[in-house]
Amino acid sequence: MAEKALLNQIDPIRIPEHVAIIMDGNGRWAKKQGFLRIFGHRQGVDTVRNVVETAAEIGVKYLTLYAFSTENWSRPKAEVNALMQLLVDSIEKETPRLMQNGIRLETIGNVAQLPAGCNKTLSETVEATKGNTRMTLILALSYSGRWDIIEAVRKIAIDAKKGLIDPETIGEDDLNAALNTARYPNPDLLIRTSGEQRISNFLLWEIAYSEIHFTKVLWPEFSTEDFYKAILDYQGRERRFGNTGDQIKQVV
Repeated sequence: MAEKALLNQIDPIRIPEHVAIIMDGNGRWAKKQGFLRIFGHRQGVDTVRNVVETAAEIGVKYLTLYAFSTENWSRPKAEVNALMQLLVDSIEKETPRLMQNGIRLETIGNVAQLPAGCNKTLSETVEATKGNTRMTLILALSYSGRWDIIEAVRKIAIDAKKGLIDPETIGEDDLNAALNTARYPNPDLLIRTSGEQRISNFLLWEIAYSEIHFTKVLWPEFSTEDFYKAILDYQGRERRFGNTGDQIKQVV
């Protein structure tokens, strides 16, 4: 009942085009249950499925999930291996649902670092879903914002060295075009679960003007109701992009 009431409060005209999520709290949730961390990650897959389908249903066009950061490679080898296998199993299992729901899968990050089996499964699903247009699901894998910015700067420097670009004219558009996220709009809303209030090296350039919603809910417990609350929080804010409130009202 509360879920339906929240949905009825959402303005369908003001749905964020792009939502990004830092899915945090799987390990802590598992520990609370007395299980190994990987059990929390498995439970988190169910939350991913629910959030992906909920986002598509309300009209979100792009959903980016921080699935595995470059820093996560430093975790215990057994956990990393289990996460990679979970990724493969989840993608294989969820591909039919992505097709059924018209959702396209894409990735950002240094995916070349992933095991060959993961890359093969990801590539197959990306290819299979490329014609879907309802929503684009972007998995950030072996990704960090600093890594992406460094890679972008390197590309621009190479082009400048080749004489393809004048260093004196380099601006925001050039960096935007060189990033992994070049083909997507910047996130309107960033959600982080588990009560932590930091960005953790995620989409550092792209979230310059994103609204940020922090929730104490651990990712495996993040529900449709929690997602609706984040959307309503977003819709209750005035996005000024450096302007004054009066300037925004004049434009409207």
